[in-house]
Amino acid sequence: MRFSPSPLLAASTLLLTLLAGCQSRSSDSAAAAAAPEAAPLDTTVAPSPPDGITAAGIGRYIRVLASDEYQGRKPFTIGEQKATTFLAAEFRKLGLQPGPDGTYFQAVPLVEITGTPAPTMQISGGKQPLTLSFKTDYMAFTQQEKEKVTVNSSPLVFAGYGVVAPEYGWNDYAGLDVKGKTVVVLVNDPGNAGNDTTLFKGRAMTYYGRWMYKYEEAARQGATGLLIIHDTKPAAYPWSVVQSSYSGAKLRNQTADKGASKCTLEGWITLDAAKKLFGAAGQSYDEAYAAANKKGFKGGALGALTLSTSITNKLRRQTSKNVVAVLPGTKRPGEYIIYSAHWDHLGIGAAVNGDSIYNGAADNASGCAALLSIAKAFRQAQEKPGRSIVFLAVTGEEQGLLGSMYYASHPLFPVPKTVANLNMDDLPTMGPMRDLTVIGYGQSELDDYARAAAQEQDRYILPDPNADKGYFFRSDHFSFAHVGVPSLYASGQADSRLKGKAYAQKRAEEFEAKNYHQPSDEYSPTADYRGMEQDARLLFRVGQRLAAETTFPQWKAGSEFKAIRDKSMAGR
Repeated sequence: MRFSPSPLLAASTLLLTLLAGCQSRSSDSAAAAAAPEAAPLDTTVAPSPPDGITAAGIGRYIRVLASDEYQGRKPFTIGEQKATTFLAAEFRKLGLQPGPDGTYFQAVPLVEITGTPAPTMQISGGKQPLTLSFKTDYMAFTQQEKEKVTVNSSPLVFAGYGVVAPEYGWNDYAGLDVKGKTVVVLVNDPGNAGNDTTLFKGRAMTYYGRWMYKYEEAARQGATGLLIIHDTKPAAYPWSVVQSSYSGAKLRNQTADKGASKCTLEGWITLDAAKKLFGAAGQSYDEAYAAANKKGFKGGALGALTLSTSITNKLRRQTSKNVVAVLPGTKRPGEYIIYSAHWDHLGIGAAVNGDSIYNGAADNASGCAALLSIAKAFRQAQEKPGRSIVFLAVTGEEQGLLGSMYYASHPLFPVPKTVANLNMDDLPTMGPMRDLTVIGYGQSELDDYARAAAQEQDRYILPDPNADKGYFFRSDHFSFAHVGVPSLYASGQADSRLKGKAYAQKRAEEFEAKNYHQPSDEYSPTADYRGMEQDARLLFRVGQRLAAETTFPQWKAGSEFKAIRDKSMAGR
């Protein structure tokens, strides 16, 4: 997954990572303003300390993992076998211990669901029947592991943003009984609309704005279905992204109930289709939208409208692997710091300029290379960590954070004893950087750890400039945040130490336009991996500090993950 400084480019390329799997707060604006706009460029780079983390070593790992031999590292292929075997062998060579079951692997049961929705969705109960067309008006899918799911005459209800957020005093389901009904909700969250910057976190998307949360909450409320109204601006991507992301086979985590606890129907409708729905119900979409953006909003039925449709599925179950290794702590071995990176990419796909192997050098052989380099640094450090260090290379990030989500719900080490997660994904090859861009800045005290480590490298913190796009929820660190573990996702992105901000912006835009999720994301012997070395060392230093402490970093007041952590820690 890549977070882009260019929202226009990002919208057209995020695809699955947008839907798998960033804040205009005053503190962020002040921090960004404090960054040097025209600082003189450095002509030299400080020499690397002898900690085992080197640009050359990172490049060697990337050369292996992103080679054609690994065939793009797609789950269930020879590429998975080669990548996971290589990672486990490297951990073993470093003298790291396997997971608690005595192996370097955690089995991740997945199900591939190839859904074929009915060509139409029938809306009845209005003055005239309304027919919505698949792909043109709606996209639909199910996580229930059945050969066919059917929704018959399900009453339609509008529930604003579909949010229950106690910390913000917001409950869109208050007074609503949605059991057996299909809920229609808006995309993003109330603050993002910009009408009232005191709502939620203003334009910065919260977890409540993510599609994943909305489907989860609807299921908790007992709804049969949930449809999200797509609007390009608050969604941050066009309808074409929804169409491509929900077409064809999709991998999901297997569940004990085979998805029975999920909504029968999950999907999206276009803004035009939504306006037709409200019109058929004798209601105004614009008035409903305005009401949903005010405190005290009360949802209700869309007249007497009901929905009927079906989805036919083909199912295939297989098992993928996370790779795990442990360096036991010397003083508090029962407390854990987890470094994570996803090993998977897209495999072999449509040929571009004669090349069909999607090697994924930046995305995410780079993160795995940093993971191995940090493991090496911990092993050869004179001062051994007081807490245990876990190195976790996960599967299925490109399919929706599947490996990390599975780990979070089936942890090998207790969640209440997990101190923090430090995640690495899609590190740029722009050489040494002056900035450290923190995605989700303001969420937890890990910001302070990152700042201290950045200062050691003469770098400054840059809060995510595209907080409204929700990048904090689109890589594997989010799976840990989802269960309450404070998580850090940061790297140099915006200010090249040698060539400045304009150069960094141009390189980032070029990568988005030409290389992201393309066969051209390949290993290059001439690439400058010093920025990756810099980021890996920074995260190593953060981990060292965490491992030497006895306290746990906390979520900051107002974080949507604080209550989850507080509840988890109360029982430890």
